[in-house]
Amino acid sequence: MIRSLFRKAANFTARRSYIGPPGKRLYAVGDIHGRLDLLNNLLRQIADDLRARPVAMGTATIVFLGDLIDRGPDSAGVIERISTLDDVPARALLLLGNHEEILLRVLDAEPGLAYDWLGFGGDACAESYGLSATAMKAMSEARIAETLRAAIPPAHVAFLRSGGDTISFGDYLLVHAGIRPGIAIEDQQSHDLRWIRQPFLSDTHDHGCFVIHGHTVTEGVDRRANRVGIDTGAYRTGILTAAIVEDDELAFIDTTFDAHRS
Repeated sequence: MIRSLFRKAANFTARRSYIGPPGKRLYAVGDIHGRLDLLNNLLRQIADDLRARPVAMGTATIVFLGDLIDRGPDSAGVIERISTLDDVPARALLLLGNHEEILLRVLDAEPGLAYDWLGFGGDACAESYGLSATAMKAMSEARIAETLRAAIPPAHVAFLRSGGDTISFGDYLLVHAGIRPGIAIEDQQSHDLRWIRQPFLSDTHDHGCFVIHGHTVTEGVDRRANRVGIDTGAYRTGILTAAIVEDDELAFIDTTFDAHRS
């Protein structure tokens, strides 16, 4: 029954087959941007799937592709939920998105970033920790950093700092934004992995792996021969998407489905 929830993208012709590690299942979750309500919906669906299609202990992994924070109303709640995730029988791993990167740099009082961060969604993140974004915009950058450090729990900051740049899963590579075409995976730069759009999005070459990424908002899953984008603009569309990889199957679930409807 749970497979009826999977929606395969149309108009796709694979150049070759991509396969996950034998006996393992992956759930890759796109950009959440402060939408705790959607995250809870999707986690319920993942838990339902694991109950309906059980796997051996330790063989299921949830990878959050970054941009947990900013724009939506509850960045603090999203970080708390994911960093303490214990009600879904799967290992949880985090990739660092460009929004987490900027917040961490603001916390470190790097000059020239705080006001820009507040302007592209950080105001909502600050307010989720009980701060006034309006008041912060009148502060110095050093004072903004101090105020954020006092408001954001150290455990949340440590969790964000634990995020990586890439995760391999069989023939799949998970990143936040994408990769620089023509550059070996081990030589990729963090800036590209967290920020790139072009020339990655338009590149049609075989990367030697199939890339699962977020970062660039599209209307629905953006599935191509060498990659799939699953940032479906959750903070404004209400649609949070996850890719599911198991053996030679790539499928998708999202929050347009109410997991608890009868």
